[in-house]
Amino acid sequence: MPTISHSHDSDTSTSLITIDRPERRNALNHAALEELDSALDEVVRDEPRSVVVWGAADHFCSGADLGELEDMSFTRTLRGVLDRLAGLEVPTIAAISGSCMGLGVQLSLACDVRLATPDARFAVPVARLGLMVDHWTIVRLASVFGASTARALVLTADVLTAERAHGLGAVHRLVEPDPEYGPGGTVLAAAQLLAGQVGELAPLSLAGSKLGLDLVLADGPEGDPGGRYAAAFERAWASEDLVEGRQAFTERRPAVFRGR
Repeated sequence: MPTISHSHDSDTSTSLITIDRPERRNALNHAALEELDSALDEVVRDEPRSVVVWGAADHFCSGADLGELEDMSFTRTLRGVLDRLAGLEVPTIAAISGSCMGLGVQLSLACDVRLATPDARFAVPVARLGLMVDHWTIVRLASVFGASTARALVLTADVLTAERAHGLGAVHRLVEPDPEYGPGGTVLAAAQLLAGQVGELAPLSLAGSKLGLDLVLADGPEGDPGGRYAAAFERAWASEDLVEGRQAFTERRPAVFRGR
């Protein structure tokens, strides 16, 4: 059975990536990273309006499988996967329960929105192992959790509760568990509902805004190398979706956006 699976809901145009390695609390090894990369290939082919990433059973992802951290090839593969996930033009949502440690935090940082159950725990315990995360992770960690908390996470290897992460804005919604849905299922259901709602928004607006936010992380508030955000801005303002949005507002009806 594969560790990483992909499915697509054509009704909501949502792609779902599932991490399912319960015997290792969803820790990822080389093979799992390759499966995740292949799952992203399928996501790109499906052209969804949104993407949800979650861990089956009780945990989102407890980190990297330490038994396979023997050389830098693992980190290079991870870097490529994180870049691909973060670089998707559509909104991405992490549905988090249980352990979200190390590599799990990196996956969550590559997503745009994070939902979590109250039992979720966040940590970047690389100093316990003599490791380091790359600079991309440090930048994202400081942006999402705040510079002070990011320092504490990497310099003390402390564990952060979901409630604290929510208070910092790193987790956007806390989702109470419901036995009817099984372990982690409630936060998945909430993420899929949110993904469906996001899928009804204007794709060009979302893609352009996401690009602008990423440029701030990469180049600061004035950075727009190559004028990519300016081009996305002009495209949105010249789009059929803008006409539809205005007309729907005037007619007091839901807009139907087509990404053009």
